[in-house]
Amino acid sequence: MGCRGSKERKPKEVTSTRRGPSVTGGGGGGGGGGGSSNTHYHSVQSSSSHVQTSSPPKPNSHSQASSTVITTTPNPKPSVTPQNVKTVQKTDTAILGKPFEDIKKFYSLGKELGRGQFGITYFCTESSTGLNYACKSILKRKLVSKADREDIKREIQILQHLSGQPNIVEFKGAYEDRFSVHLVMELCAGGELFDRIIAQGHYSERAAASLCRAIVNVVHICHFMGVLHRDLKPENFLLSSKDEGSALKATDFGLSVFIEEGKVYRDMVGSAYYVAPEVLRRSYGKEIDIWSAGIILYILLSGVPPFWAETEKGIFNAILEGELDFVSEPWPSISDSAKDLVRKMLNPDPKKRITSTQVLGTRLLFLFWPYPQITPITVVLL
Repeated sequence: MGCRGSKERKPKEVTSTRRGPSVTGGGGGGGGGGGSSNTHYHSVQSSSSHVQTSSPPKPNSHSQASSTVITTTPNPKPSVTPQNVKTVQKTDTAILGKPFEDIKKFYSLGKELGRGQFGITYFCTESSTGLNYACKSILKRKLVSKADREDIKREIQILQHLSGQPNIVEFKGAYEDRFSVHLVMELCAGGELFDRIIAQGHYSERAAASLCRAIVNVVHICHFMGVLHRDLKPENFLLSSKDEGSALKATDFGLSVFIEEGKVYRDMVGSAYYVAPEVLRRSYGKEIDIWSAGIILYILLSGVPPFWAETEKGIFNAILEGELDFVSEPWPSISDSAKDLVRKMLNPDPKKRITSTQVLGTRLLFLFWPYPQITPITVVLL
């Protein structure tokens, strides 16, 4: 992996123009915090791999189409004419496989916290306890395919599986009525890491080390518990409060899957700035999460993405070239140990890429930082 000088590349700083190109279309959401609530369905692209640019697109017009059933008048030999054909919206089919429940019996929904392609996240309060949460309400009529419905069921399973682990948003429960699926989870009032980076510009090594440890800890927990995230980016991390040093929580597992040992994944998923080169080659495994974490670390330290271009094709070409710029400001003032960690996390060869255990279990996070301890993992039996 070579190094490219500042004259060869002039990336823009991370700005608040929402959002970076997305390989899948749609964005992430959940947990509240005032950011956008963008849920990923459908997660797998067609073979042409169309890529969304700039902000998430409006829902396609076909997603508004409702399923229909045909009923006829009970004549012995009915004739099918427009007069005796009745079309109704098919909303009574349960996605979650349990009876419908009115979420308003348990929670009062408040102000809108964010809005995405498939639904809206609201501030909500549990009626029995008075505790505050975030509720992501997803319109069922926008889950137009079987794959869309399977995606949301899998996301709920993964949220339940990981709930209670450090640095992962806590899942409270899922409810379904005729028109929507509602996911209730921990309220993270500090907003997105993305917005914090916009305000900060770039971080000191010490602050970046703290955030990097939390992000890699999420990767470590996910992989230990058999989950591949596939869409790690600053937009998918929320801060528990607006206080300085508040806990960082991963959210949005809409593109995540349970790891199947020995399986080579070929779906084109993720977000362009953060996607690993092996994803673009359609042959990857769990190492892609460390790559995405390495991209975030580079942005935390410098304020710009390492692989940048005006188009998604240009971004992908830069990722495949794999040249990192450690010449432009502020890299000359950043320690060699920090740059070494970035290089190891962004090794284009996934077999040689550093693992989450190696990042957390060594002094690589910066020499001046106290020896990091791997956060103990509590196995939750469901």
